[in-house]
Amino acid sequence: MANSKRQLFIKRRLRVRNKLRKVNNGQPRLSVHRSSKNISAQLIDDVNGVTLASASSLEKDLGVVGKNNVEAAAKVGTAIAERAKKAGVTEAQFDRGGFLFHGKIKALAEAAREGGLKI
Repeated sequence: MANSKRQLFIKRRLRVRNKLRKVNNGQPRLSVHRSSKNISAQLIDDVNGVTLASASSLEKDLGVVGKNNVEAAAKVGTAIAERAKKAGVTEAQFDRGGFLFHGKIKALAEAAREGGLKI
């Protein structure tokens, strides 16, 4: 029986997250979510269950409100790296969720690396 796109996405997301749990060694997780209109990222401490920092294209100070393109993803990536430094985080595991690592997701990860976050 054929799986729907949503079911395949959920299977991919769970596979990625389970692999991260095995190797994270208590490091925070940089989780990315992409919708049709926006992109967001957050640093999550899974040990304590808290969000350490977050950034989204919905924020007006980033200047990309309502845009979901590679440039907006790069700005969100630099913002999350900057906020991670303020929170005292230098290293994180990249959780792409069920999204493929290309385009906007890749641009966000590369911008976060350039901003000083070790992924």
